Amino acid sequence: MALTAANLNKVAGGARQVWIYESADTAVTIAGSGYFNAVTDNLRQFDIILCVGGVGTTVTVDVLVVTSATGAATVTTTNGT
Repeated sequence: MALTAANLNKVAGGARQVWIYESADTAVTIAGSGYFNAVTDNLRQFDIILCVGGVGTTVTVDVLVVTSATGAATVTTTNGT
């Protein structure tokens, strides 16, 4: 599936922004390069995204760190755990 921008919400600001994102996608899909491209202007390098995802009754939680963003052509993340 694709990013649903309305499901990405900032929960803290400052030098490092903290976001929460909820999706029916798997953690692997959410962490994929380019998944957050539609919101590249909102994210900054080293922002933290708490991802709640899952398929069916299997729910996953993952922590991602934005490795490139702020107008980048492709937003990339790395697993922060």
